[in-house]
Amino acid sequence: MLTQNLLSQERKLKLRLFVTLSTLPLLGVVTAFGLASESDLGLAKTNVTIEEIALPEVAVTETSATNFWRNEHVQRGDTLSALLSRLNVTDVAAIDYLISTPAAASFRTLSIGKEIQAETSSSGELISLRFLNNNDEQVVIDKQGGSLQTKTLAAKLEKRLFVRTGEIKTSLYAATDAAGMPETAANQLTELFNGDIDFHHDVKPGDKFTVVYEMDYSNGALVNTGHIQAAEFINQGQSHRAIYFSKDGKTGSYYTPEGKNVEKAFLRSPIEYSRVSSGFSSSRMHPVLNRIRAHKGVDFAAPVGTPIKATADGVITFAGRENGYGNVIKMEHQGRYSTLFGHLSRFASGLRNGQRVKQGDIIGYVGMTGLTSGPHLHYEFKIDGEQRNPMSVALPSAQPVSAAYKTAFKAVAVDFVARLSLLRNTNLAKLD
Repeated sequence: MLTQNLLSQERKLKLRLFVTLSTLPLLGVVTAFGLASESDLGLAKTNVTIEEIALPEVAVTETSATNFWRNEHVQRGDTLSALLSRLNVTDVAAIDYLISTPAAASFRTLSIGKEIQAETSSSGELISLRFLNNNDEQVVIDKQGGSLQTKTLAAKLEKRLFVRTGEIKTSLYAATDAAGMPETAANQLTELFNGDIDFHHDVKPGDKFTVVYEMDYSNGALVNTGHIQAAEFINQGQSHRAIYFSKDGKTGSYYTPEGKNVEKAFLRSPIEYSRVSSGFSSSRMHPVLNRIRAHKGVDFAAPVGTPIKATADGVITFAGRENGYGNVIKMEHQGRYSTLFGHLSRFASGLRNGQRVKQGDIIGYVGMTGLTSGPHLHYEFKIDGEQRNPMSVALPSAQPVSAAYKTAFKAVAVDFVARLSLLRNTNLAKLD
């Protein structure tokens, strides 16, 4: 046991001696660096002076109040106090100005949905108020020299191009809704191609459309949906294309890429959102008389009061009551053509014989006057006095692009045709 202790102590002494000898070179190095003079290292001698320096006093300034911008929309049932509360306007002077000053009258009469932008301080003081009035003019109410001032500026419109593509699964309007198209643009699409496509019967699942249209914005707020600039509708495998072209930058028409006018001299249908309840036929069982007789027109089922449009430019030759037609309107167009609209509930205000009307003008409203079993429009189309099926007859076209504008039109057409082709090939569901 003692022997083991002696051996153990001997081992410890050896270990300590080893560690001591091992550290000596390291200590020597440290000592060498610590004892080397500046001249030996090639450094110039420096004198170090330590001096206390008094720092200047910094004045503590009060942080300026932060201003905030808020956006709100006029809601149904809104009061001025509720709207101003949401905008965080709480100072009495500003509220009194907005409620009672004639200069701020446009703020008090804003329509539902209008957007207001307000800049306020953290304490609710109104700094600036901006909105588009009901005439789409820019109104700015700013604090100047401690009081509020109102300025009305002409709206600066910004046009943005949007693209929507879609495929019909159930109906056209379900597809345009799914693609995110506004209703105005969807209506333009049907009006654009209704001379070639019967949207009541010809549209089938699998048909596709691509539309490039404008949206007008002012100060970031949507003002209205502009014109369709280009569109393609593939109906049962057949492609129909239309491109908008304006000669003067104000008014324009739609043409095929080759320059042929897309717009027909006649619309296929005189009313929207309807279905054909009875087609053109040489032998039809009359729903009231219960006997077979020719039906030389097309019946469009629609609720009483649905607006009826003139299908072409023309002259009213008769507006009154006639036999089984009930309230009826007769029109003449371009010498060879005439149309008839029967069973109306009433005529458009001011409509008279001899009046000239434009295509798309409202001339009357659907009813069930005369010999009829329910509300609908009876529509007839005649060429040289002979009744023809308005849903299948070849309709005359409007004028093509004139020779003087063909070069300018071609430049526009090439650009939009390339866009339509690209979008169709990429098969997009929606693209902005």
